[in-house]
Amino acid sequence: MKWVKTMTNQTDIKIAIVDDEPSIVTMLQMVLRRAGFHQLYDASTCAEALDLVQRVSPDIVLLDITLPDGSGLELCSKLREYGNPHILFLTAKASDLDVLRGFAMGGDDYITKPFNPLEVAARIQARIRRLEPEAPTVSQVKRPEPGVYRFGRFTVNEAEGELIVEGQHVPCPAQVFHLLLHFCKFPGVVFSKTQLYDQVWGINGQGDDSTVMVHIRRIREKIEIDPGNPKLLLTVRGLGYKLSKEFQEQ
Repeated sequence: MKWVKTMTNQTDIKIAIVDDEPSIVTMLQMVLRRAGFHQLYDASTCAEALDLVQRVSPDIVLLDITLPDGSGLELCSKLREYGNPHILFLTAKASDLDVLRGFAMGGDDYITKPFNPLEVAARIQARIRRLEPEAPTVSQVKRPEPGVYRFGRFTVNEAEGELIVEGQHVPCPAQVFHLLLHFCKFPGVVFSKTQLYDQVWGINGQGDDSTVMVHIRRIREKIEIDPGNPKLLLTVRGLGYKLSKEFQEQ
């Protein structure tokens, strides 16, 4: 998550488009340039994508699932070995199972084909706004550990982009980290799926319910002793989710 702390405008963002359909790549490049993104790269195969990621270290990867030499799902896991880019799947596979598999393999977002390229640009811009560091307030400057949230067995360090569970650093994809951070900032507050989609994903309106559910599950797998019987990140039936205040440390 290093780029989260350093990127301050769109011209700094490096975007890799991995798709074997030239028309889609050209269309996305045109729309993204108009939106203010200029560091654009493309690859049409898994092999090219791996080489590109190692050379360029993109901040965002737009990734097709069906590629000539392999699956974008498997490629997603490999990309995580060379950094922690924000991975947005672009695919014709639109079933709930396909979406769940995409998130399970490490994807951060999912858009099905055919899609409006303006929506892709909007989602990327929303992601950047969510990741841009805010100017510290006077009270934050005076605090010895600004943005550190402790809840029993786990700690979230906002400034360092770190999740620590029982003293051990736990790898955490950017989207999962920011969802957990949101809960940490508002302990005890119940958030509906729609509210989480708006406030964490940065997209207004009703999002895909499975997106939130998968990320809640991934958080529980990292912070709970028994993810199947959560004590920290709770489900409030019929309302949404909340982080229990019981374990909050001041």
